[in-house]
Amino acid sequence: MASLRLGDEAPNFTADSSVGTINLYDYLGDSWGILFSHPADFTPVCTTELGTAAQFKDEFDKRNVKMIALSVDGAESHKEWIKDINEVQNTTVTFPIIADEDKKVSTLYDMIHPNADSSLTVRSVFIIGPDKKVKLTLTYPASTGRNFYELLRVIDSLQLTANHKVATPANWKNGEKVVVSPAIATSDAIKIFPKGVEEIKPYLRMTPDPTA
Repeated sequence: MASLRLGDEAPNFTADSSVGTINLYDYLGDSWGILFSHPADFTPVCTTELGTAAQFKDEFDKRNVKMIALSVDGAESHKEWIKDINEVQNTTVTFPIIADEDKKVSTLYDMIHPNADSSLTVRSVFIIGPDKKVKLTLTYPASTGRNFYELLRVIDSLQLTANHKVATPANWKNGEKVVVSPAIATSDAIKIFPKGVEEIKPYLRMTPDPTA
C-alpha cells in the first residue's frame, strides 16, 4: 500500500488491544487523535516513550486529543509491559496499545519499512483530525525516541491554523506571534486581526496569536 499523505482519510480498523477490542473511529469520536507505533514490547526506548506519553496525558486531554499506541506484539504482552512502564516511569498508562500481531494495522498505515527492519514497525506518528483526515505524519528510526514537547507544539499549531487564517513560523510556541495567511490582503488582515498586523515584507505579515 502507498504511504498515507496529508489530507488522506485515516483508515479505520478494529483490533485487539491492551484494553480490549478497539475500533479507531469509535474510540476517537469527535476528538483529535494521535496514533504512534513502537517496534516491540519490552524495548528500552519504547518504554520511555510510552511512560512519557502517559505523563503528558493531561496536556493531550486539554487539547481534546486521544492517544492510541501500537506494537506488533499481543495484548497479553502489552499488559505485562504496561506494568513495567508504570513502574520505571512512575506513571499510569491508561490509553490503549493496539495488538497488531498480524500486522494488519501496520500495513494499513505503512508502518513497516523493510529496508530498516522487515518485521518491526518504525516509530510512526499520525495526528488525525476530528474529520478523520491525516493532519501530520512523522517517522523516526527505531533508535530515536520521539519528542513529546514537539508533538504538543504541532498539535497547538494544527488546531490554531484550522480555526484562524494564520500559519505558524519556525520554532513557534503556543502564544507567540503567528504569520498572516498569504491569501489575505494586508488591508483585510488589519480588519480580521484587531490586535495588529506587522508588515515585514508584503508577503510576510505577523500578528499576535488570535487566541492568546
